[in-house]
Amino acid sequence: MIPDDRALVARVVDLDDRLAFGLLVQRHQSAVRGLLRRLCAGDDATADDLAQEVFLKAYRNLRRFRGEARFSSWLYRIAYNTFVSHTRRASPAVARDASQVATIPPSLARHDLNRAFEHLRPEERAALALTFARDLSHEEAARILECPVGTLKTHVHRGKEKLRELLAAWRDAEVA
Repeated sequence: MIPDDRALVARVVDLDDRLAFGLLVQRHQSAVRGLLRRLCAGDDATADDLAQEVFLKAYRNLRRFRGEARFSSWLYRIAYNTFVSHTRRASPAVARDASQVATIPPSLARHDLNRAFEHLRPEERAALALTFARDLSHEEAARILECPVGTLKTHVHRGKEKLRELLAAWRDAEVA
């Protein structure tokens, strides 16, 4: 029988069982990397670097996991915080403002969702990535992002609208 996340966490905390932590990493690394790739708008190298940082932070702070939410939700919160810290340290070009979208030449943009994600605000990216890519409820995503559910829904709505507008503009530019 394969132990659940809580049993593995207990083994790591109580016995410093690194094999148990390895199982947790193996179980969740794909989802964490997927979330970070969405947040990083397709910059796979940065997302992979951040994913490693996430699991190091998780290991160091595993005693703080209280089990009130799913282990994956706790990891997503660490991933989001790691991403936010990274964008604060990064150059201003990384954190693009939506007002800059109109200046992007259509020839650079195909109907690539990852490319379009670059033009969303980080909180819009995170809300969409958690609710659609990770298939979390609005309530769970709001807990991870530490914001009210209404705020999360606003980020989802605005992000979807921006993506719709961007993709339509790029499609129209390619047709012209």
